[in-house]
Amino acid sequence: MAMPRAKPFIFSASAKHTATVIFLHGLGDTGFGWASAVEGWIRGGKLNEVKWVLPHAPRVPITAAGGMPTSGWFDIAALNGGIDDIRSRQDEKGLLETRDYVRSLIQTEIDAGIPANRIVVGGFSQGGAMALLTGLTAKVKLAGVVGLSCWLPLDSKFHTLVQESDLNHETPIYMAHGTVDRVVPTPFGQLSYEVLKKQNFPVTMKMFPGMGHSACQEEMDEVEAFLHSRLPPQEEKKSEL
Repeated sequence: MAMPRAKPFIFSASAKHTATVIFLHGLGDTGFGWASAVEGWIRGGKLNEVKWVLPHAPRVPITAAGGMPTSGWFDIAALNGGIDDIRSRQDEKGLLETRDYVRSLIQTEIDAGIPANRIVVGGFSQGGAMALLTGLTAKVKLAGVVGLSCWLPLDSKFHTLVQESDLNHETPIYMAHGTVDRVVPTPFGQLSYEVLKKQNFPVTMKMFPGMGHSACQEEMDEVEAFLHSRLPPQEEKKSEL
């Protein structure tokens, strides 16, 4: 039986809806936690045709929190800054269940008339991990993937998962990480970047000096530019014809 989930928080496009960004929050947060970032991107005026879908993770027991339930996309065994601890005992069941859920959000947009190549999946921390896993193994070709302060889950078998649906091997990926992140260790983000590079994914990674497990305005500006490059306004093109 599918886990009951709250409806995502939605920002409608301010112009004709031609593109969608699905953005997943981090552990212990909700979709509302990224509302201010989306409001900033909306104010920029470059993404007027974009609808924003901010899903809410269900409350699940988190081993790293002593088994206490909190909002999470999957269970994490440890969050003590150790790469091996995060990689150990990965919650494959929870990861794949959430992947199916995000796939359903993508399909909802497609059913509403938005082409897959006008959809970007992104996220922060746990949500970024899910964005990488879902986006790069999606059953449709997406416009792009954004992963902030995150890592590639199930990295040891990722190539096998890609083989099941390899439609996004040329889909651009933007990753970013702070240089002093002690929650998702900076070297872990770099390792995930290298894994994707070795598998010939078109991934770029920006490091932000002095930033911990958080976001900064320069990073948000770069995400906005990436989204604009992947989801350029279509109405402007029509007016130029």
